[in-house]
Amino acid sequence: MKKTVVLYPGLSVSHFVPMLQLADALLEAGYAVTVALIDPSLKGDIALAAVIDRVSCSKPSVVFHKLPRIQDPPTIVHDENFIVRYSELVARHHGHLHDLLVSMAPGSIHCLIVDMMSIEVLDVTDKLGIPVFAFFPMNASVLAVSVQLVSSTRAEGQPAGFEEEGDTPQIFYGVPPLPPSHLSDKLLGNPGSEAKKVRLNMMRRIQETKGILANTFVSLEARAVKGLGDPRWFPTMPPLYCVGPLVAGYSEATERHECLKWLDEQPDHSVVFLCFGSVGTGNHSEAQLKEIAAGLERSGHRFLWVVRAPSHDDLEKPSDPCADPDLDALLPEGFLGRTNSRGRVVKLWAPQVEVLHHRATGAFMTHCGWNSVLEGITAGVPMLCWPLYAEQKMNKVFMVEER
Repeated sequence: MKKTVVLYPGLSVSHFVPMLQLADALLEAGYAVTVALIDPSLKGDIALAAVIDRVSCSKPSVVFHKLPRIQDPPTIVHDENFIVRYSELVARHHGHLHDLLVSMAPGSIHCLIVDMMSIEVLDVTDKLGIPVFAFFPMNASVLAVSVQLVSSTRAEGQPAGFEEEGDTPQIFYGVPPLPPSHLSDKLLGNPGSEAKKVRLNMMRRIQETKGILANTFVSLEARAVKGLGDPRWFPTMPPLYCVGPLVAGYSEATERHECLKWLDEQPDHSVVFLCFGSVGTGNHSEAQLKEIAAGLERSGHRFLWVVRAPSHDDLEKPSDPCADPDLDALLPEGFLGRTNSRGRVVKLWAPQVEVLHHRATGAFMTHCGWNSVLEGITAGVPMLCWPLYAEQKMNKVFMVEER
């Protein structure tokens, strides 16, 4: 009988999708795969629910097990205390995860691979004697910085902070120097806050696992990968396994998106593709959308632009990812007509992998979300960086400065 790997993905499209790409690799390696799922409706994520439905239908060899709903779940809001409530949501499912694991045939579980944000399940698996690996959906460089921030917090006895240094680039082992303004607020946070404590504990506990699986590959981040294996700098790190790039494969669908048909009519490498992520967090403001349109019009270049509804003033506050943008109201008057001969604007979503692999695509303007970066790299398309939130400014530095 095949050994089973149980996957416990995070409740985010950017965390869920690469873990399900990992499921394909595990199937090819001869394992059975079971995915334990917290009901995405408890987080209020419409986009994630749709992705889960689509992926579960497309992977008949994977067993998807939705954990029972809990009563009175915490309200998940994307504010500074998001991670606190998210951790509470995960913790309240520990009993259901325990029941699933013990219901499986004795000795059948090879290991549990858990998303980094759900690492507290170690409290469950330690009692059951099940090996656990942490899934880190970002890159090795972000992991290296995160672990060093945790280490400095330990040494100083207080949360690490660089306020006294201004924006002077800070030295981290294994990565290019990073100014504090480019570090994610999620890593620095408000000293002494509950959210900061939760994040620090998360980064500490992933080092208690049997290993960390990162969505990267050695030739892309040789310096960071080598550094993370150096016990002088990372004495408590478990083995790092580079399992990337975990990106969706390019496929020729029966029903092709209209934007692909338009690309068919364009010269090779002539189109700039602009796409800034698949979730509502971090969308551009209405003023920024108008400026992007003005720049595209003045440039004279061909373009394919995915537009989402504008964000709130606070980029960390999510917009509705499914809200239909009113292009006539958001873009300069007459823009669509004046650029119709050389450009296309697509609402909400485009098949990014297929667009990036199309012969007509010559450049990719990206928000530097790690999944998008890997898709751009594997397609061999030059990228223009416009980081918006989370660790994206860090990714930009690694993309531009690392050689």
